[in-house]
Formats: sequence, C-alpha cells, structure tokens
Amino acid sequence: MLGNMGNMMKQVKKMQADMAKMQEELVNKTVEASSGGGVVTVVANGKQEIMSINIKPEAVDPEDVEMLQDMVLAAVNEALRQSQEMVAKEMSKITGGMNIPGLF
Repeated sequence: MLGNMGNMMKQVKKMQADMAKMQEELVNKTVEASSGGGVVTVVANGKQEIMSINIKPEAVDPEDVEMLQDMVLAAVNEALRQSQEMVAKEMSKITGGMNIPGLF
C-alpha cells in the first residue's frame, strides 16, 4: 500500500510541475476575436488578460458610440471565452480529462 502511495505522490508532483510549466506557456499563447465584420479585434492570452484591442477607423462614428461599445464588448467577451477554452484544452492534456475543481 505504501508503494502505491509513493507512486501517487510522484504522479501528483509531476502533474504540479506540468501545470506550472503550462501556466508559464499560456502567458505567451494568444487567441484573437473580432466583431463588426472585423472592425474591432481583441487579442487575449491564456491568463485571460487582454493584450490588445484594435479598432479600425471606420468603426468610429461619433453619432453612434453605443454601437462601437457593443462591438468592443462582444469582441472582448469572445476573446475571453476562447482563452478559457484554450486553457481547458491545455489542462485536459495534463489531467487526462479529469475535471479538478479549483485549478483554473
């Protein structure tokens, strides 16, 4: 029984090391989302941080600021959703598909 416990502890330590490495790598992995036919583009990294927002000049209409706000909001939310999906996919590679609450 102690042998099994030792093996399990080794597996847990390996998983922790793999997760730490993955977290470092996710900072450099990005996803891109756009709205308004590509006039607003948002890039987010694997830590759910917004890295950039690009707004083409044709999206700026002083008479309709609300539309621009909606496009930015839509692109940001989609970029964050894609980032979360990317993290979940990378995490499943380490956990073998096990859902471990509280990891991300």
